Amino acid sequence: MAGKYAIGVDYGTNSVRALVVDVATGAEIGTAVYDYPSGDAGILLDPSDPHLARQHPGDYINGFVASVAAAVQQAAATPGFAVDDVVGIGIDTTGSTPIPVNADGVALALTDQFRDNLAAQAWLWKDHTAHAEALEITELATQQQRPYLAKCGGTYSSEWYWSKILHCLRTAPDVAAATHTWVELCDFVPAYITGTTDPNRMARGICAAGHKALYSEQWGGLPANEFLDALEDGLSRFRYTTTALPSNRVAGQLTPEVAAQVGLKPGVTVAVGAFDAHMGAVGAGCGKGALVKIIGTSTCDCMVAPLEQELPDVPGLCGIVPESVLPGMYGLEAGQSAVGDIFNWFVRYLSPAAYGNDGAAHEKLTAEAAKLKPGESGLLALDWNNGNRTILVDPRLSGLLVGQTLHTTAPEVYRALVEATAFGALTIINRLEEYGVKVEQVINCGGIAEKNPVVMQIYADVCNRPMRISRSAQTCALGAAVFGAVAAGAYATVEEAQAAMTGLKATEYQPDPASAATYARLYRQYKTLHDAFGGVSNGQGVGAVMKELIAIREAVRKG
Repeated sequence: MAGKYAIGVDYGTNSVRALVVDVATGAEIGTAVYDYPSGDAGILLDPSDPHLARQHPGDYINGFVASVAAAVQQAAATPGFAVDDVVGIGIDTTGSTPIPVNADGVALALTDQFRDNLAAQAWLWKDHTAHAEALEITELATQQQRPYLAKCGGTYSSEWYWSKILHCLRTAPDVAAATHTWVELCDFVPAYITGTTDPNRMARGICAAGHKALYSEQWGGLPANEFLDALEDGLSRFRYTTTALPSNRVAGQLTPEVAAQVGLKPGVTVAVGAFDAHMGAVGAGCGKGALVKIIGTSTCDCMVAPLEQELPDVPGLCGIVPESVLPGMYGLEAGQSAVGDIFNWFVRYLSPAAYGNDGAAHEKLTAEAAKLKPGESGLLALDWNNGNRTILVDPRLSGLLVGQTLHTTAPEVYRALVEATAFGALTIINRLEEYGVKVEQVINCGGIAEKNPVVMQIYADVCNRPMRISRSAQTCALGAAVFGAVAAGAYATVEEAQAAMTGLKATEYQPDPASAATYARLYRQYKTLHDAFGGVSNGQGVGAVMKELIAIREAVRKG
């Protein structure tokens, strides 16, 4: 594989990144980022509805061209690199981010009629306008004793495919009438760059279909027409019948038009797309027993298990889907709806003037928070500022801070928010192990894992297990490049490509026993609040939380 290269293109919440990778060594020789220009940091909002979050599909197309062209240009400075040696391209994106398209596969937002219509845009993963529809889907599947929910944790989410389509059908009938079908972002980009935009021909990835659209070969693909039409007459017309594919398969070849725009040769193999965290898990070298956490604005936690292993249905998970992460393995997904977004919210809206409200404020607050001992502030927070994805699957939940006094400081609150996200991470680990899925190691990826050792140490102490870091700073894009290489035939299996192209940093965060002991006490209080406000319990024990926090605070301060 010497002298061959693959490109990974990673579509995040606010930008798209392209990465050129040496297939033989995993060396990253070119990278570029394109910030989405539309809306607020790329997100189209509606002041009257805080649940709404959309994006303009034109940003995705322009972002591919700009980022890939710039990354290829940067790679050209590496001795021995030639564009003719680029063999494959992989695409990962946020999800579920479905896009309404016409019969030609053109996004409605790219037509004059719907250019400014919010309902015709891409419905970003964190759009929660369809919370009522998600509840209906859960209730009807339960009432009709359908098997659909068993593989997605027992509860359908407002972040997912069918709830968003159903909400559009009811609230924007003009958009729904003009829509031929809906296409996930991770399928839309490969279709566009390969010229296979015909909805009847385009490749649909098993990652998006299985985890978000209730697809399973067990029941013949997507949910039955009669089930969908029972939710709303006409919903079934958006049901596609093509077989969903894993990402080691070929979506098509790069068209001459797109190739000319990005500086590549036509015909480069393009792999079937998948979600960012799933490809990030591959880029981190995931395997049996490893939980990979992609930490960014939110988190997505991925694990794999052999297809021959009998897995139980795990309540609250986002899915157990064959080959959604690695071919030949089950892919298990969980996650948190907000992590970095919570820290950014505090800095942007509540940070005192002394710290500012920009990127430097994070550094200042982190430095001060690092001086605090676990439990010293007497604070405890819930990490639900954008609802709860796992294990409660409820977008209507919100954040909570308990224990503040007239002496509470900004760094104390900031640390409590970090700890809350760590407690949420531990809750996911506990749920997996409760159902027999052993978490033997945790691998972290993303900007926070890369840049913030304080956060990583808190995670190690709260979870009471070591935290490893992916070698690549662009793990999702690297994972996409791995699939591009495999789809192009550079490697026979994804595991072979992983062995050559991925790895871990030498840095390892070990839990501190004393801190872990304090956090174990705090976690019991977190779980009490979690179960009470999450509707799991009747609130038993909540009355003692404040006083227990004070007791922990006093014990810590006395040493």
